[in-house]
Amino acid sequence: MEKVKAAIIGYGNIGHYALQAVEAAEDFELVGVVRHNAGSEQPKELNGICVVDDVDKLPVKPQVALLCLPTRSVEENAKKYLAKGINTVDSFDIHTKIWDLHCELDKEAKASGAVAVISAGWDPGSDSVVRTLLEACAPNGITDTNFGPGMSMGHSVAAKGKEGVRDALSMTIPLGTGIHRRNVYIELEDGYDFETVKRSILEDDYFKHDETHVIAVPSVAALMDKGHGVNLVRKGVSGTTHNQLFEFNMKINNPALTSQIMVACARASLCQKPGCYVMPQLPVMDLLPGTLEEKIRRLV
Repeated sequence: MEKVKAAIIGYGNIGHYALQAVEAAEDFELVGVVRHNAGSEQPKELNGICVVDDVDKLPVKPQVALLCLPTRSVEENAKKYLAKGINTVDSFDIHTKIWDLHCELDKEAKASGAVAVISAGWDPGSDSVVRTLLEACAPNGITDTNFGPGMSMGHSVAAKGKEGVRDALSMTIPLGTGIHRRNVYIELEDGYDFETVKRSILEDDYFKHDETHVIAVPSVAALMDKGHGVNLVRKGVSGTTHNQLFEFNMKINNPALTSQIMVACARASLCQKPGCYVMPQLPVMDLLPGTLEEKIRRLV
C-alpha cells in the first residue's frame, strides 16, 4: 500500500492532534512538521520527526499539507502550498466567507493541478454533510444547529489575537433554535484597559453577530476545557408528508475531531480532480481507507 505523504503546517491545538491522527492512520506517512519556531526546542512528541520552518526543507515533498493554522491565515498559506502543487486541507471556520474562499482557491488549485479542501472541521465540515443529508430527506423545512456548550477554537484564537490579551477562551452557549451566546474569558496583559480590549473583541466579525459577554479572569488556563458538541434538528416535509423530524447529537473534543476530519479529507483529496471542495462535495467513501469493495460490503 502506497502511503499518503502528509505534512503538518503549524503546531498549535489542531497540529498537536493532527500528529496523533496521522500517526494512527495506517495509510499515511508523516514527512514532517512546518512551524515558524523550528529552530527552538521542540515538544517531546516531535522527537524523531523532521521539523522545519519551510516546506521546501523537508526531505520528501508532501502530497498533502494539513493547514493547522488560524482561519485568518488560511487563504495566504493555502495559495502558497497549492502553487507548489501540494494539496491542502484546512479548517477555515468563518461561515459567511467560505464561498469567497472557495472561489479564490478553486482558481489557484486548478492552475497548479492541485486540490484544496476547505472548512474541513466538524462545523463547518462533518455537520455540513449532516445538514445536506437531512435537507435531502426533508427538502422543505427548518434546520437548527445548536452548538455547545463548549470551547470554540476559532473564536478563542480571534480573542487571543487582540492587543492586550495574554490568553482567551471563548465558550459557545446554546440558547435553542440555532441562537447562541458567547462567553469570552480573557486574561489581560499588564497595563491594558479592560473596556478598550472588550470593545475590540465585540467589534470583531467573529463576535458581533451574537450576544457576547467578555469577562476578565486571572487565569484562562484554570478554565480550559476543549470539549464541545452539537445538536442538529430538522423538522420538515418528505414529498407531501409533514412532521418528519430528524435529530443528530455529538459531544466531542474539539481539536481532536477537527484534526481527524482533516486527515480523512486529505485522503479524499487524492481522489478528486483539481479544484477546491467543501466536505459535502466529497464522496463520503473517499474519506475512508480501503478498497471500494471493502467499504461497500461493510457500510451499505
